[in-house]
Amino acid sequence: MATFLIAVWPFRSHYFPLVGIALALKRAGHQVAFYSGPEARPVVEEEGFSFFPFERVDGEKVNQIMFAREEYASWHMPFRFRSLLQEWLLGTVPAQVSDLRAVVRRFRPDVVVTETSMWAPLLILREKDDVPVAVFSTVAACLIPGPDAPPFGLGLPRPRSGATRMVASAAEATVRALSQRMREGANAVRRDFGLPPLPGSVTEHAGTMDLYLVPSTRDFDYDRRDLPPNVRYVGPCVWNKRREEPTPSWLPALRRPLVHVTEGTMHAGKPILLRAAALGLSGLPLSVVMTTGGRALEGTAGIGPLGANVRVEDWVPHADLMPLTDVLVTTGGAGTVMTALAAGVPMVVVPTEWDKPENAQRVVEAGAGIRISPWRLDAQRLRRAVGRLLNEPGFRDSARRMRDGLRGLDGLAESARLLSGLAASVSKHEPVPV
Repeated sequence: MATFLIAVWPFRSHYFPLVGIALALKRAGHQVAFYSGPEARPVVEEEGFSFFPFERVDGEKVNQIMFAREEYASWHMPFRFRSLLQEWLLGTVPAQVSDLRAVVRRFRPDVVVTETSMWAPLLILREKDDVPVAVFSTVAACLIPGPDAPPFGLGLPRPRSGATRMVASAAEATVRALSQRMREGANAVRRDFGLPPLPGSVTEHAGTMDLYLVPSTRDFDYDRRDLPPNVRYVGPCVWNKRREEPTPSWLPALRRPLVHVTEGTMHAGKPILLRAAALGLSGLPLSVVMTTGGRALEGTAGIGPLGANVRVEDWVPHADLMPLTDVLVTTGGAGTVMTALAAGVPMVVVPTEWDKPENAQRVVEAGAGIRISPWRLDAQRLRRAVGRLLNEPGFRDSARRMRDGLRGLDGLAESARLLSGLAASVSKHEPVPV
């Protein structure tokens, strides 16, 4: 038996897939504990895992930063956005280190599994404390830069022609210049812990960890061949139904076709997509299920008038909903996109920020959906896009081809297998009861 400590931020889209991996590790006979904020605790403990909460990390401040980032993730406030990112990714590292060192002393994990945006394990602990570290990407792509993909976050096309390669190269140079302050900050943190400066970015440094798991496929990620051998594409890591959640009794009775509209669990701004869908899809001969991601919207008043064919819920497990869905309308979060592709569901993607433009571009290149800029979103444009996906079989056929390519891939089980192999290759410690 090996022991694994999973370090993850307490956002559903981040910790849900890692709970799924933890369950696969548990079935294989391993012991798993989580380090995260209090929002993740109920789910983690309900699934039977030990939980170590943030002690020195200010979780409330992190939440404020994360839900403010959407406001500043636009072309006219890039400097404020970068400042928020640095405050989150780097400003919390010393507190993370303090917390994690205490947990490691108590739990004595064979491997620490960290998500791509929790930096203490890969920046400090891997070298300073000699702790094996595996990285799990919370996006459906590998963030390590290389010539086979444009810089992440801009939603640029795959660089396969002279023109697209030139655009990607220019964007890479711009991103490197704009990221100079982040690199300097990372090296300042490392210097405080007695470590040498990095030769490149933190994202590049993540590629030197013991294992780097990507919850999608190489084909979806531009068929990249420029990555180190420790990067492994494991397939979708889909886990979105807690143990005690029953299938909604009303779901099977809904009229088809069924359109699911979601802004995910991380959307903190105005419900622009839900409002456009309420206006554009109400009264049509189809069923619409909207989910708010658990956000309080003061009932349906925050969305607008709803037709009799529209149902609004805080949360419906995609394990129940997606097999019945004919079209997904989404902002393009990684977990939602991969779940839809695994079910062969075409998408309208209205990408807002973070990894969503990347996911939207990959969906469009796969022929499995339509992208609408959030700046051009309105009820009429959304209704036309949904109509095209329902009536033009090419989108559905492409989505089903993606589904067929994913069939048989179990990202949760494959991640557990690779992590088990990593643990077997390092020295063992006796676990301490928690």
